[in-house]
Amino acid sequence: MQTYVIERNIPGADKLNAAELREIAAKSNEVVAGLGVPYRWVTSYVAGDKIYCVHEAESAEIIRRHAERGGFPADKVTEVAATIGPETAGPTAR
Repeated sequence: MQTYVIERNIPGADKLNAAELREIAAKSNEVVAGLGVPYRWVTSYVAGDKIYCVHEAESAEIIRRHAERGGFPADKVTEVAATIGPETAGPTAR
């Protein structure tokens, strides 16, 4: 599976309360379970008027199918080319 970053434009996303976020998560989980293909929702970040999600799937088309069935936008779907972090710098990184 490939890793994708999904940008979802949702005005007021940062104002969603815990119950609303739980409802979105439950719907996403329901759709993932019904896709019938390998799919993994890794995590999501709520920031301003956007939700940025990290998902693993076999193609961007499957990512879009998940969004369509869930009723949430997938305004931009980008395949991750590489992952880096502090450890990427080598033994001197802290």
